[in-house]
Amino acid sequence: MARHLVIGNGKCLINLDQSCFIRDLYYPYVGQVNHTGGQPCRFGVWANGSFAWLDDPEWTIELGYIENSLVTNVTARHPGLGLELHMNDGVHQRECLYIKRVFIRNRTGEPKEVKLFFHQDLMIDGNEVGDTAAYYPDNRTVFHYKRNYYFMFNGCSKLGGIHQYSTGIKRFHAAEGTWRDAEDGELMGNAIAQGSVDSAIGLRCVLPPGGESTVYYWMAVGSDLEEAKRLDLYVQESQPEKLLSRIVIYWNHWLSRAGDDFGDLPASVVRLFKHSLLIVRTQIDERGAILAANDTDILQYNRDHYSYMWPRDGALIADAMSLAGYHGTVAPFFHFCNRALSPGGYLYHKYNPDGTVGSSWHPYIVDGTPRLPIQEDETALVLHALWKDYERHGEIELPQSLYPTLVRKAASFLCEYVEPSLELPLPSYDLWEERYGIWTYTACSVYAGLTAASSFADLFGDYERSDTYRHVAERIKRGILSRLWDEPSGRFARGLVQRDSGWEKDMTPESSLFGLFAFGVLPATDERVVRTMNAIAAELAVKTEVGGIARYTNDYYFQQTGDLRLVPGNPWIICTLWIAEFRIETARTPEDLDEPRAALERVAGWTLPGGSLPEQLHPLEGTPLSVAPLTWSHATYVETVCKYVRKRKELLMG
Repeated sequence: MARHLVIGNGKCLINLDQSCFIRDLYYPYVGQVNHTGGQPCRFGVWANGSFAWLDDPEWTIELGYIENSLVTNVTARHPGLGLELHMNDGVHQRECLYIKRVFIRNRTGEPKEVKLFFHQDLMIDGNEVGDTAAYYPDNRTVFHYKRNYYFMFNGCSKLGGIHQYSTGIKRFHAAEGTWRDAEDGELMGNAIAQGSVDSAIGLRCVLPPGGESTVYYWMAVGSDLEEAKRLDLYVQESQPEKLLSRIVIYWNHWLSRAGDDFGDLPASVVRLFKHSLLIVRTQIDERGAILAANDTDILQYNRDHYSYMWPRDGALIADAMSLAGYHGTVAPFFHFCNRALSPGGYLYHKYNPDGTVGSSWHPYIVDGTPRLPIQEDETALVLHALWKDYERHGEIELPQSLYPTLVRKAASFLCEYVEPSLELPLPSYDLWEERYGIWTYTACSVYAGLTAASSFADLFGDYERSDTYRHVAERIKRGILSRLWDEPSGRFARGLVQRDSGWEKDMTPESSLFGLFAFGVLPATDERVVRTMNAIAAELAVKTEVGGIARYTNDYYFQQTGDLRLVPGNPWIICTLWIAEFRIETARTPEDLDEPRAALERVAGWTLPGGSLPEQLHPLEGTPLSVAPLTWSHATYVETVCKYVRKRKELLMG
């Protein structure tokens, strides 16, 4: 369950699997709509009478990217066919264009006729009803369409354009699809099909012994036929090789903002840091939504997906990208939240990329009692991230435009949503979306959100509101210190849960207590924080060769073993890095950074082939679990590296 290669431009996102098959195609929003539904768009090779799709086990495939870019760099070898392929895939940095380059080498002493077959299996607008696939003779392409979605496919080799084509019915009655038609090296040439359809095109080259040739394949995506034709012509006139080179150049320049001074961090960590910046960028829609993940294989387990904008994930990801210098990349996120804010001043559970409210499992009523179906930290952390971005970059226009509609409305809600007897926020769902109660992490985020709102009010001369926000923030802090610290255990509680007898502390070891220092309630060096974080590091450590830190004790999500002594839960990337960030914050000498540097190296070893980080790992096998790539994992890696580099400079300067 993973997407090994991810490419996109903020309007069009394409995921490829380990066989280099397109598996997800999102347009016109990143994460909405998926026009393949997770079905594979196959790629296969015919040579001198033998055929193999790239998922044939005889292929040896090495996945990667051209350095510092969002253009793939893949090598595939098939001894039986006697061929070696070098492939590059990219999405144009501006236009909705996908381009693939296939360099073919004949590794035998015999001449070869080679045909490459590209299979298009679309579910336009997310379903197979009413699609059309047709050959278009005016420009000798194959295109699929439904309503205002058009996908045009073309290609070329030294011998010309499309050599063969066919369209047909798929997954209906006995019809498997036109991909089966390609396996004999000949396509039937059926010119049109409608309903549940697919298509295939073939491109041809002839290789002498030891010879080489290059084939190009591309897809133009538009809202009507004319736009698709225009983009197809653009590729032909500009030449696909030059366009791929320009994509590489663009992303090289985009990454230059991150700099090159990484101190003593090894090459593997620097490489993952830069790759993480690029991966996060692919998951950000140009209209502001920051998507959690876009790996549709999760549908096999949940019948829902991660292609939503969780305001918490988005805020923390935006904060990490801002820390790395990418203010302009994340500024639209805050406008998105401004538009999405409810009339009551809070943000809902999650949102679709177009800004509509996403699916939820939080009820509006429980045992006859109405309940706000929210995670309050999601509202608070947007304000926190916005203030941190202003502190770093000084771009006052952004918060000024959002102050009356986002900051004040959200801060007013946070001030009102308080349990006076406890001086803590009223109950809401936790950051893991599993429990209802008063949570230390949530309370810390509310403190940070109100502190940010107070700072904005000061910035704009709104002193009365500043005093109000600061006063409530200090009440929340008092509540955290008096109600959530547990003296007998010498650490903070996960939170409070309501029993028949009243509020009771939940003392489950919980990784999210890093929020105590991350959100400014207490410094990381405070003895209470130190004792809490050391307890987390000890009690949530996964005591296998895989290592890492679990979310909390007895984490049931994708649980792989019941031996809680060794495996309190699966190791999560973000939780492992939260401990590393604590060690960075409390480091007093350069030698104190050895442990967090080792954690960064360990996480770099957890990537999939191609460089994606998953959400979590199998605690015994080290294989990815849940979705990959998870945007939050990559963003937290970016954040941890930035903090490491900054801290090391501070310590070396004395």
